[in-house]
Amino acid sequence: MNNINKLNAILSYVKASYVGKDEIVELLGICLVANENAFLLGPPGTAKSALVRTLSDCITEGKNFEYLLTRFTEPNEIFGPFDIRALKNGDLVTNTEGMMPEASMVFLDEIFNANSAILNSLLLALNERIFRRGKETRKLPALMFVAASNVMPEDEALNALLDRFLIRVKCDYVAPDLLEQVLVAGRKLQSASTVDKPFMMPNEVQELQKQCKEVDLSAIRKPFLELIYSLRNTGVKVSDRRAVKIQNLLAASALMSGRKEANLSDLWVLKYIWDTEEQIELLSGMIDQVLEKENPDGAHPQAFAHKTPNAESLIKDVVLLKEQWDSGKLSFEEQNVAKDRLRYLQTRSAWLANIEHKQHIQKEIDSLWHNMLQSL
Repeated sequence: MNNINKLNAILSYVKASYVGKDEIVELLGICLVANENAFLLGPPGTAKSALVRTLSDCITEGKNFEYLLTRFTEPNEIFGPFDIRALKNGDLVTNTEGMMPEASMVFLDEIFNANSAILNSLLLALNERIFRRGKETRKLPALMFVAASNVMPEDEALNALLDRFLIRVKCDYVAPDLLEQVLVAGRKLQSASTVDKPFMMPNEVQELQKQCKEVDLSAIRKPFLELIYSLRNTGVKVSDRRAVKIQNLLAASALMSGRKEANLSDLWVLKYIWDTEEQIELLSGMIDQVLEKENPDGAHPQAFAHKTPNAESLIKDVVLLKEQWDSGKLSFEEQNVAKDRLRYLQTRSAWLANIEHKQHIQKEIDSLWHNMLQSL
């Protein structure tokens, strides 16, 4: 079994263990191959910690580090204490045994509780995979950092921390109709033997990370650039640095689909680079419009895993958007956002199975487009 098959087997195992989390698991796999970081946003009890722990346990012979941050967390708790024996000789050397600097997989819960005492060291570790403390500097073996939080950061000083996580995913409670499956899967997971788990070695993951750098992105560079320009115009901040790093995610998507060249479907990962929750649907609509143009051979399956839209919810959104537009109080930038939102709703309505519902909603959308054009 090659390394891609091994990783996909692990992801399938984790998906089966956590019902309704396929999207999150797939994105964690993408980040693992791309050697990038992932951030999970969601309330307590949505399996954020357990999901990452199960994935980490499948990377055998690697050291895993998991920690719940509080505002009083000290550097010693994350990076390790100073070595007392070395300290007697006047040397400041950190004893990192069992701590983050030696871990292959790192999970930091409630990441935005990070205080100033650990923030700078943490930012360097996340961005450069380097641990620096005093005169000490060492390369970290971390394959991936995953962080989680119940809420988005309120302190602007923590925005730099969020920026270090290229992928951001919402982790919600599963739909009521999946709850029975959750109970069954959870019971099975509790009694599962370690023999049943698929696994791979850290060096095999590192080999995938090397292969990821060799994936040809030339076929999608133009649509990728166009999307970056569009996102910037609609208020989604995509810095040059982030744009460069996103290419790693596109390459990882292609590699996990068994390809050495990227295609249009790999752009699906751009749905998860939002800065605020309000941008989630906007991004989804913009990316889906690009993906709908083509369903290429070897497409990443998650690219077309559309959720069936709810007709009642769609018509409410269209009516609300119409009221906002007709109020005449939207700024120029808010008008552009409203148009992007309407395009998204139009795309979603095309997936409705009921013809009558589809036609009714499309009629309302057409009417609103007419109003928008009249105001130009």
